[in-house]
Amino acid sequence: MNTLRIAPLAAAMALSLLSANSVAADLVAGTTHDAVIKELKASFSEKGMAKLSRIDQSVMQRECSQAAMTGKPLSKEQADKIMAAARASVKQPADGKYLGDWKAGEKIAQSGKGWQYSDNPAKPAGGNCYACHDMSKGEISYGNIGPSLRHYGKTRGTSKEVLEYTWNKVYNSHISNACSVMPRFGAAGLLTETQLKDVMALLFDPHSPVNDDSVKVH
Repeated sequence: MNTLRIAPLAAAMALSLLSANSVAADLVAGTTHDAVIKELKASFSEKGMAKLSRIDQSVMQRECSQAAMTGKPLSKEQADKIMAAARASVKQPADGKYLGDWKAGEKIAQSGKGWQYSDNPAKPAGGNCYACHDMSKGEISYGNIGPSLRHYGKTRGTSKEVLEYTWNKVYNSHISNACSVMPRFGAAGLLTETQLKDVMALLFDPHSPVNDDSVKVH
């Protein structure tokens, strides 16, 4: 991905760099984060698609990392500002159509390729959706970081409001959760518009394995 959210790694590295007392003091002063970034840049070597720019954080990522490191939640003002920026980042489909090919969407959901140093940047990336979500009855390997998406379209319907909300959420998950861990598939350029439409079709098409339990996944 273009940037990294480094809270867990930052905390671990901070402990290795500084004494317990200075860590506590720096957390209060707000300098530990800068020390960690400096150490990361000094020890990270670019390779393939993995560039130093991945260490640079947006305002959202910096504030969420700081909240995770200190255990102090974002203020309402901070959270509202992040979510407003996320909503402003969303681009609706150029042709106004949200749904593509669910079969292509299934392949994207199954694929974890893309954005790693060993991947070919000329080839499309995958969404790796199953790493975090239970999406179909036929798939026995999936993560549970995110909620189950089984029967997503079947239970929600395909009203314009539902389609637009889902598109926005997939495009930039921070629209409704300031420190969401879900990738910003559209805003960060991880998936193309066509790929986003295909993932949408997987979620909504009545014949996809998400909504029809009799359809086998591949």
